Amino acid sequence: MKKEYKIINSVKCYAPEVAYENTDYNESSFSELFELEDRNFWFKSRNNVIQDLFKKYAKNTDGNFLEIGCGTGYVLTGLKNRFPELKVTGAEIYLEGLKFAKKRLPEIEFIQMDATNIPFEDEYDNIGAFDVLEHISEDEKVIENVFKSLTWGGKFFISVPQYMWMWSKEDDYACHKRRYTKKEIIYKLEKAGFLVQYNTSFVFTLFPLMSLSRLIIKNSKNDEKRGNETNSELKLNPILNNIFEQFMKIDEFLISIGSKLPFGGSIIVVAEKKR
Repeated sequence: MKKEYKIINSVKCYAPEVAYENTDYNESSFSELFELEDRNFWFKSRNNVIQDLFKKYAKNTDGNFLEIGCGTGYVLTGLKNRFPELKVTGAEIYLEGLKFAKKRLPEIEFIQMDATNIPFEDEYDNIGAFDVLEHISEDEKVIENVFKSLTWGGKFFISVPQYMWMWSKEDDYACHKRRYTKKEIIYKLEKAGFLVQYNTSFVFTLFPLMSLSRLIIKNSKNDEKRGNETNSELKLNPILNNIFEQFMKIDEFLISIGSKLPFGGSIIVVAEKKR
């Protein structure tokens, strides 16, 4: 049975008490992300991987899909363009993010909710949470709620940052609660009843450079200043951004043929709700 909701700014709000203020994300990031995502190599590459995995593993590509923590709607836009028949819904705890998402996708439904208390049951064929779980203290509760909200055979698509030793001020500023290992995220999914169908690292090709950069920043006197700059890691010289984008095509190709990359800055997982 669905919960009651309150309409705010034409959006169904299932958790209005946290629609404007919570500790899971910095709301000032949304406007900058809206400008960065379309041209940043990491967001573009992650979208390509998500879409390829969705085509391969989704319960269906014309059913209904819920994205938890949809932010500015960048992932949803890519999926809707690739799979026009897909019925998409975007969910975000912050109304501020939905303001930008509605600019990208004015024709679809967006809702405000707390992912630890999803107000649906046996409703969605596919659910996604892309770089969201690390923001939430009760991540296992979110996973349990996703399991409840999926139809039988439904798929859960996830991406999360990897390795606690990679922690830096960037994670602090982004309000991360943790970075994961594959073993940890798989354990939490299986504990909730999911069958993990596929998992891989991501940002494999650029990982040596990424890890070196993190170590340099961590030991730098400018670390604190850099950590207080919104999305500072994403602000790249256009030429360097293009070079990184070309390198990431190696990751995209290897994942597209079913390879499981052994290490990288992120983890991507596909899990199924089994009986």
